Amino acid sequence: MAVFDDLVNAYCNPARHYHNLDHIAQILELLEQIKDIADRFVVLQFSAWFHDYIYNPQGKDNEVASAIYAERILQELNLDLEIIQPVKQIIISTKKHEPLLDSVDNLFFLDADLSILGTSPDKYWAYARAIRQEYQYLSDRDYSLGRKKVLNSFLKRARIYYSDRFYQQFEQQARKNLIAEIKAIN
Repeated sequence: MAVFDDLVNAYCNPARHYHNLDHIAQILELLEQIKDIADRFVVLQFSAWFHDYIYNPQGKDNEVASAIYAERILQELNLDLEIIQPVKQIIISTKKHEPLLDSVDNLFFLDADLSILGTSPDKYWAYARAIRQEYQYLSDRDYSLGRKKVLNSFLKRARIYYSDRFYQQFEQQARKNLIAEIKAIN
């Protein structure tokens, strides 16, 4: 119970406007849709809960720090390395949103983590405002330059979503949303 309380407390930090419990709930809900075709659904669930445990917008190693925390906690819970190692790798893969494992689970998780990009324009703009709040320490100019770089990096990909299922569900709307935000920044 202490582990769960620690996770909830981290995600309830008032400085988290997007990377909070709502984000975790959205990922878990989406992953529920693919639980029958996932290789190891429990790996996806642990990845969801631990992937943004450490979140500092000014930090450069959030993903690695979150993965190390997950590894330590899951070892303390006496879980099998066959669960711990993929969880750790999936969490680290969120740094660049590129899979580190040859696993459908890694693809599903990265897609679920970015699912917000392909939601309705209203949800997308709420997300964009929340991200801006998390980066409020940056000037408007610096934020705009960085944000456009991130958004363009996704648009330059042949596919934003790796799995066919989430590609069909989110890709088209994600591209529309990203383009709209880039235009709004200019």
